[in-house]
Amino acid sequence: MSAIRIIGVPMDLGASRRGVDMGPSAVRYTDLRDRLVKLGHEVEDAGNVSVPFREDAARGAQRGARYLGAITDVCTEVAARTQSALAEGRIPVVLGGDHSVAAGSIAGAAAHLRGKGQRLGAVWVDAHGDLNTPATSRSGNVHGMPLAALLGNGDKAMAAISGGPAALRASDVALVGLRDLDVPERTHIRKWGLSAFTMRALDERGVRSVMEEAIAVATRDTAGVWVSFDMDVIDPSEAPGVGTAVPGGMTYREVHLAMEMFADTGKLVGMDMVEVNPVLDSHNRTAEIACELILSALGKRIL
Repeated sequence: MSAIRIIGVPMDLGASRRGVDMGPSAVRYTDLRDRLVKLGHEVEDAGNVSVPFREDAARGAQRGARYLGAITDVCTEVAARTQSALAEGRIPVVLGGDHSVAAGSIAGAAAHLRGKGQRLGAVWVDAHGDLNTPATSRSGNVHGMPLAALLGNGDKAMAAISGGPAALRASDVALVGLRDLDVPERTHIRKWGLSAFTMRALDERGVRSVMEEAIAVATRDTAGVWVSFDMDVIDPSEAPGVGTAVPGGMTYREVHLAMEMFADTGKLVGMDMVEVNPVLDSHNRTAEIACELILSALGKRIL
C-alpha cells in the first residue's frame, strides 16, 4: 500500500459564508487516519497549515479578490508542504477549507514533477468551475478562482506559486460535475480548451463513461493525476454541510464510483477534499462521506 501524509488547511478566507475552516477537524473526527491505516497504508498527520484571522488578512485585500494576499501566502505554504510530501514518497491528502487551497496543493505537486521533467494532470470534481479571475468575479471570492490561477491566469502571484508560468496545462485538466457556471467561466472553458463534463453529460452518458474520458485526459502523457474534490458536487440532499450548495448534484454512489475509478488507475499523485462546512451539516454526515470518498480513492473496495 502507500505512505500518506494528511495536511489540514483550515481556511475560509476564499468564501463569503463562514464555517469551512472547521472542515479539516470534522473530517479528522471521522477517524480518517485510523481507517486509512486499516486499509494497510502508513499514515502521518502533519497537522494544519497556519491561517490568519480575517481581520489580519484584510491587509492583503485587493479589489475584485478579497483576502487575496493572505490566501496566496497560505497557498504558498501549502505548496511547500505538498512538494515536500511528494519528495519524501508520500501521497498528500489535503483537507480544506475552501477550494482556494488547491491553488497551493496542485502548484506544489506540479513543481515536484516539473523538477523531474514531468507534468501533472488534474480532475476537478466540483459543481463550480472555479475559473474566474479578479477581473471577472462578481463576488470577489477567491475560492472561485484557483483553477484559473493554476492555468496561469488571473493574479500573477497566485498563478506563479508553482514556480513556473502555469502549474497545469489546459489539455491535462478535466472538470466533472459542473452545474453552476458564471458567464465568464463558460467563456474561459471554451477559450482555454478545457475538457468539461456537466451534470447533463453525467445524466446522459453515466458516471463510468464520463470518468473514463476525464481520467484519460488527465493521465495522457502526464506522470499522474491530482484529484481536487469539492463536496458540493454531491447533491445537498445527501451532503448538506458544504460551502456553496447547488441542487441537482451527483449521488452518493456515483461519487464513490468516481473515486474508485481514480484508485483503479494506480496513478493518483494526491488529492484535495474541500468545502466541508460543519456549521451547515447534520451529525457530521457530510464529513463522514468525505472520509469515505478519500478511502475509496485510496483503495477501499466492497469486495
